[in-house]
Amino acid sequence: MLMPNEPVVAELLSNYRLQERRMLRNPADAEISASFRDAATTLCVLMGRRTALEAVRLAESYLGVRPRGSSPTTA
Repeated sequence: MLMPNEPVVAELLSNYRLQERRMLRNPADAEISASFRDAATTLCVLMGRRTALEAVRLAESYLGVRPRGSSPTTA
């Protein structure tokens, strides 16, 4: 399977998170909402997933990033 370029995935994931934060601060702003949807759609297409949640999880896994809200395991 052909995998996307890591720096591109990292950039798109970072942009998605930025747009997500903007959307949470201003949920009624149509321009911000459109930017968030665009970022989500782009990440979905790049990662070959149908939902933003699936795309984000796959991107984080692909980059070796610990998902939000998780803590490192202790032994």
